[in-house]
Amino acid sequence: MSSSRKPPEDGPEPLALEGFLPYRLARAAEHVSREFAQIYRERNGMTRPEWRTLATIGQFNTITATAIGQHSSMHKTKVSRAIRALEERGWITRRADETDRRIEHIELTRDGRQNYMELVQLARSYEARLKAALGGTATNELEAGIRAIEIKFPKP
Repeated sequence: MSSSRKPPEDGPEPLALEGFLPYRLARAAEHVSREFAQIYRERNGMTRPEWRTLATIGQFNTITATAIGQHSSMHKTKVSRAIRALEERGWITRRADETDRRIEHIELTRDGRQNYMELVQLARSYEARLKAALGGTATNELEAGIRAIEIKFPKP
């Protein structure tokens, strides 16, 4: 992309987004996420929040909506909508906490567990294709870079 716009004479050089690491990371993550989204959308008609919610419930077996949001880095309204959609599909059940009725424990139903297992297979297959496309060295370097970022900037 080219532009005839010149940088201001008395100001800093313009920020070239295509060279800005945080932007590049976000673009790469969005590309991979959209590509995987197409796979599960075609298979089950799920949205990104729905598959992340299903995956989180499947990982922990019983979990609260608040914990889903924290684990998956999703806003509570997206989690709430995803829970409602999964419940309408018959894939989850909700059980009120015995000591605090405001808290619900969410679990997969038999159908939910079956769909979770299919999602696991799709995810692992996609990840294997992605790693193969990158190659072993690039995959290892990418994973080391991601670990370094996660250590430097841990989740709150």
